[in-house]
Amino acid sequence: MTDISRILVVGSGAMGSQIGMVCALSGYRVRVQDISAESLDRAQSQLRSRIDRNVEKGRLTAEERDAAFDRIGFTTDLAAAAGDADFVIEAAVEKLEVKRELFARLDDLCPPHAILTSNSSSFVPSRIADATGRPDRVCNMHFFNPALVMKCVEVVRGEHTSDETVSATVELTRSLGKEPVLLEKEINGFVANRILTEIRREAMFLVDGGYASVEAVDTACKSALGHPMGPFELQDLTGLDIGYYAAMGRFEDSGDPADKPAASLARHVTAGHLGRKAGRGWYVYDEDGNRLGVNES
Repeated sequence: MTDISRILVVGSGAMGSQIGMVCALSGYRVRVQDISAESLDRAQSQLRSRIDRNVEKGRLTAEERDAAFDRIGFTTDLAAAAGDADFVIEAAVEKLEVKRELFARLDDLCPPHAILTSNSSSFVPSRIADATGRPDRVCNMHFFNPALVMKCVEVVRGEHTSDETVSATVELTRSLGKEPVLLEKEINGFVANRILTEIRREAMFLVDGGYASVEAVDTACKSALGHPMGPFELQDLTGLDIGYYAAMGRFEDSGDPADKPAASLARHVTAGHLGRKAGRGWYVYDEDGNRLGVNES
């Protein structure tokens, strides 16, 4: 990885900010870019709090923390952040038109050697790569939430993606202390989320059909199947909007009505009940993220 030293992460939400810190903790120079200065401020504050807790618990030394924060910067200036980037990880909103426009801009702003990757699991590389003049250097690098903790990273190649790009992305993944899962052909949802989608689909069928409550389904998945979180708890953690847009992406690809988001999920998203980050999703939460009960609305 001697030719990759500067990484640009576009998007400072929960995923983007944590991906940036993972890279900084692994010794890379990192810039996290977002169009919102408020979002960048919030990301820095949340990262400080999380990393400080890791120091308090002995998972990280104060010196390692300080060195990582010295290596990471936050900016609203995409041109300045992209100008010397060797590798880009896009973690913007899950809307295809936004990603295509962003990749076209990155293609113009980044050095010719830079690899452009997307953290999306909703959109495969071929939906984005042709917006650039470097489709051989475009692939997906999909982290899981919370990125600071979860080990799996799915690396997805399209027909256009070069072997060199795949090798560099897999090697970078390993250098971050993550476990790469390589998909040799692109398919919407990749591996983990395709399996998880079927679990969520059945969970919402059981709830929407009146067979069991949200809490009952979550309890069964944890106590009978050994899942660390139930499917509704997990959706609240990752964001209901993420699941909604992912389902819409699958539906747009397949045209199969079965791939459309469940009606109950669509209602929550329309109402702004997006999970913990909104204080209300399948469950209701207080300001500290503690669960108060089931969302009956």
